[in-house]
Amino acid sequence: QVQLVESGGGLVQPGGSLRLSCAGAGRDLSVGWFRQAPGKRREAVSCISSRDDSPWYVDSVKGRYTISRDNADSTAFLQMNSLEPEDTAEYFCAANFGGCEIKNIWLWANYWSQGTQVTVSS
Repeated sequence: QVQLVESGGGLVQPGGSLRLSCAGAGRDLSVGWFRQAPGKRREAVSCISSRDDSPWYVDSVKGRYTISRDNADSTAFLQMNSLEPEDTAEYFCAANFGGCEIKNIWLWANYWSQGTQVTVSS
């Protein structure tokens, strides 16, 4: 049974950085990061494939976010730089035994983390 444990959220000023961690993501899993702002749908933000560690990013975070993984520790990371108020949301990691072809997040994810709040505000 896979259990994903997320950590690293918090309050940061605009322009600041945070790093989220997702423990429990073994090498055979693709790991995705998702976020949900109040009143909005949950959206996919980034994904790293189990097949070749290739990353995917939604356009709004390209150049600011970096996804990575440490397979020895079964942990995935999301480094978030140049944060903007629009990045404020609850962030989740999720995992899938396939790749990063996320057409429907609820069908894609086999496992979810508990979520962590990221607030970008001055």
